[in-house]
Amino acid sequence: MKRLLAYMVLAIGLSACAAPGLRPEQDRAPRIVLPGALSQETLQPRWEPRAAVGNHSPYRVFGVEYRVLPSAEQFEEQGIASWYGRKFHGRPTSSGEPYDMFALTAAHKHLPLPTYVRVTREDTGASLVVRVNDRGPFHDDRIIDLSYAAARRLGFHEQGTAPVRLEALTFPPPTPEIPKAQAQAAGRKTLWLQAGAFQDRAAAAALAAELSPLLTLAASPAPLSIRQDPPPFHRVRIGPFEDLQAAERVQALLMFSDVPATPLLIEE
Repeated sequence: MKRLLAYMVLAIGLSACAAPGLRPEQDRAPRIVLPGALSQETLQPRWEPRAAVGNHSPYRVFGVEYRVLPSAEQFEEQGIASWYGRKFHGRPTSSGEPYDMFALTAAHKHLPLPTYVRVTREDTGASLVVRVNDRGPFHDDRIIDLSYAAARRLGFHEQGTAPVRLEALTFPPPTPEIPKAQAQAAGRKTLWLQAGAFQDRAAAAALAAELSPLLTLAASPAPLSIRQDPPPFHRVRIGPFEDLQAAERVQALLMFSDVPATPLLIEE
């Protein structure tokens, strides 16, 4: 009976070590590394939006609470790096991307996903940029879990761990580029139709009320406004219009309607 209980305790312990979300103490390298399988690229860090998943804060793993940093700006850290490989290859990472042990990626407990990080071995000076897209390692004595390819490039895939220094590489969001056609349009003058100008604001309001139902019939309706420019004149204006054709269509509509004045086309 004692032997049976001992086997049960051992089985439970092994099961806990292999629980999802935790890196095993001894992961495995790929059985075969085909020519060209290991990434030879040098990552070009850039701004990326936060992943839709994997950035919830706080989060818990086996009762321990972890928090995700609001920003990776000026983040630096020193400690021990480990790596993970075949056991998790192809499985979803915390960001939802499939884990690829041949890519230059990493797991971190606190950095936003994704974040580009420069990893430098403190004992050899070897350096590499990786993209953090996963959570872990959930061990107090380790600060980052590198992919097998990253660990191999840094030269510690056989020994398993190495002392490293981390430096997050951050960038401001890109400024939206204005399309050329839109930029050209922005440089053009604004088109308006002026239906009348009055010193008496009540007269301007009466004309605006008369024009309002007619403008609803236009194929390209435009707002109607009263502007005091310059005082004491109150100008009844329609627009602005995006192009000359739209303004001319509304002008023709009002010319053939029973209105007191013909709208004048104005550029500003």
